[in-house]
Amino acid sequence: MACELTKGRQLDCRDTVGGVKAVYFVQHADASINEAGGGAGEEPASGTISDIDITNSGSGDKLFKYEVTRGTASFTETITGSTENGTVFFDQSVNIKLHKLSIADRNEIKLLSQNRLIVFVELNQINSAGKRVIVALGVENGLQLNTGTNVSGAALGDMAGSDLTFSGQESFPASIVADYSNSPFDNTAFTLTVHNS
Repeated sequence: MACELTKGRQLDCRDTVGGVKAVYFVQHADASINEAGGGAGEEPASGTISDIDITNSGSGDKLFKYEVTRGTASFTETITGSTENGTVFFDQSVNIKLHKLSIADRNEIKLLSQNRLIVFVELNQINSAGKRVIVALGVENGLQLNTGTNVSGAALGDMAGSDLTFSGQESFPASIVADYSNSPFDNTAFTLTVHNS
């Protein structure tokens, strides 16, 4: 049977934290993601992304970085199965809050809403190699900006800005990006440039 279990799990050290450091966007059509144990768009045998190539005549090889304030971003993956139908799929979503309302954000949010995206989420969690964990969502089908609000707030202490949720459905779980050397995505096998302005 192809779904034989392979290992158990012991209690781990209490040495992790929650939250998101940054979120990175690339248009789904512009990226070729190769995962260890599978080709582009195939289920990875190991769950690790070993190669990313981004090419597009419009945006070049850019991966667009959005820095987020602590406590204002998260990702969720919900496993949805049907006993009756023998099916299982993975609902993936990313939520970010952007402070302030601006023309630049207004125009870029419009473009984000018109695209299918692969979203990379850089977590606060540090792995055993001392690197931040980066999770890739929407690799197979892409995530879309389907829910969002721009708000002014009412009181002086209220948030003024944008609250955006990107969501999609995949046939396999989110993958982890291979460890970087000094900064996220500096892997020699990756063809991309991180763009944060």
